[in-house]
Amino acid sequence: MSSRNPKNLIRPLVHALHAYVPGEQPKIKGLIKLNTNENPYPPSPKVLAAVKKATDGRLRLYPNPTAQALREKLAKLHGCQPENIMVGNGSDEVLALAVRCFVEPKQEKGERRKAKATVQYFTPSYSLYPVLAGIHGAAKNAIALRPDFSMPGVAELKGGQRWDFNAALTLVTTPNAPSGRGYQTAELEKLCRAQKGVVILDEAYVDFADENAMKLALELPHVLVARTFSKAYSLCFLRVGYFVGQAGLIAALDKIRDSYNVNGLGQIAAAATLDDLKYYRANFKKIITTREWLARELTQLGFRVLPSQTNFILARPPVFPAKDWLQKLRAQRILVRWFSAPEINEYLRITIGTPAEAQALVKAARAIL
Repeated sequence: MSSRNPKNLIRPLVHALHAYVPGEQPKIKGLIKLNTNENPYPPSPKVLAAVKKATDGRLRLYPNPTAQALREKLAKLHGCQPENIMVGNGSDEVLALAVRCFVEPKQEKGERRKAKATVQYFTPSYSLYPVLAGIHGAAKNAIALRPDFSMPGVAELKGGQRWDFNAALTLVTTPNAPSGRGYQTAELEKLCRAQKGVVILDEAYVDFADENAMKLALELPHVLVARTFSKAYSLCFLRVGYFVGQAGLIAALDKIRDSYNVNGLGQIAAAATLDDLKYYRANFKKIITTREWLARELTQLGFRVLPSQTNFILARPPVFPAKDWLQKLRAQRILVRWFSAPEINEYLRITIGTPAEAQALVKAARAIL
């Protein structure tokens, strides 16, 4: 048996990485799962029928390498051309491709300017961003949101913060996760216009918000909007996300994309989803109604519930620390999410489930109190 130490075969960069930690996937039946922002409603019956119909001899074949049919439908939806769209294995993949495409790895001897190697983002936001930067060996520039999780204005960022207007890649989660706070398109536009490098507006939760910033991706040459079929369209299982932006950026990203990065069933399901948007928009309204009801009920119990434009709420619970509430709710067979980051460790992130699940959560909270 070889005495070679496997640790010596792994890049030092990988040894130092802190991996992204996804929400718990329970192995116990009967738990109410409000910890990973999944849609509580199933895909449209038309989508399920399309997927079932596709489980035939085609499974032996490779899927369309560019998701052409899906891109054509997305282009029609967003008022652009298929050349303005790239589809990926969930929005996580397209974000990873952007880091590889637009950001230089750090150079030990300072051969390149730091800005070209910088991935920039607000904090708290999607915790995958620093992981993607770390995998690539890029510099990370995390800038705190205001205490109420609103976004600092351009003048404020210029007036003393470490914000880098020359950063190679700036990532903005809008609406924000994990706070749920929405940002106005006008304020996002000011930030985008001030940036010299590529800006990604990560709109994973935008279908639950009052407005979106898609127009910025079609008007500004350095802006991309990321969307996903997971949160609003009930397709987490099939992993489909996409970028919208100027054709030059999309073409560059396409060069480094895996040949068949989106499976065929995912392409078919996403395309069928776009044929039944009425069904999904009705679900959005139900989720928003449940969100507002849950916020009111928890507020009456002493929770501090932040305004939300997403399919989840961030709430600071009363009496006990949030980490204790995590365990107390689990004992009541309800899963929610708690983060250890100091900016948000006093809060719980709670996915909006069905009305019955929301009622069960409120009942459990009353019992705990």
